[in-house]
Amino acid sequence: MNHRSGSIQRTTKETNIQLNIQLDGQGETELSTGVPFLEHMLDLFAKHGLFDLKVVAQGDHEVDDHHTVEDIAICLGETIREAIGDKKGIRRYGNASVPMDESLGQVIIDLSNRPHLEFRADFPQGKVGNFDTELVHEFFWKLALEARMNLHVILHYGRNTHHMIESLFKALGRALDMATQVDPRVKSVPSSKGVL
Repeated sequence: MNHRSGSIQRTTKETNIQLNIQLDGQGETELSTGVPFLEHMLDLFAKHGLFDLKVVAQGDHEVDDHHTVEDIAICLGETIREAIGDKKGIRRYGNASVPMDESLGQVIIDLSNRPHLEFRADFPQGKVGNFDTELVHEFFWKLALEARMNLHVILHYGRNTHHMIESLFKALGRALDMATQVDPRVKSVPSSKGVL
């Protein structure tokens, strides 16, 4: 099996991030970011997508978690794009709906090389623990941009903010797993244009 992986080391005045993803993995994670709730969500994303994911990040948490969350999403998007490569033989589209108790989240992906985010999710609470829930949109937006994917994130309903966000990250993992899978029937790039 091809080892479809991507790695990045990204250093700015605000963050220092090392990230590695293996698409054809077993859902194993090594996460140290200083943002415990994000680590929980990344662990769920990797477990449900069967990706092996390593993230080591230092950030300016004395300001807030914004830069760290944003830059991790940038790095994750870049490494996903690297790991997919020329996209020959992949399914391209992925769609997953995941319930988490009373919440139902859905993520639909097109690895189209045309970045776009539709984010239809409102959370009843502004924070989960110390985590600002507005950073969920920031994460998905930067991920869509850097992975160059068309990403639709829909929270159908829910009451508990933790459950609502959890359903979306699990759905992200499952939808991305579906979209990146190699289909032996697809002999080239899955597009009538011949390129993605």
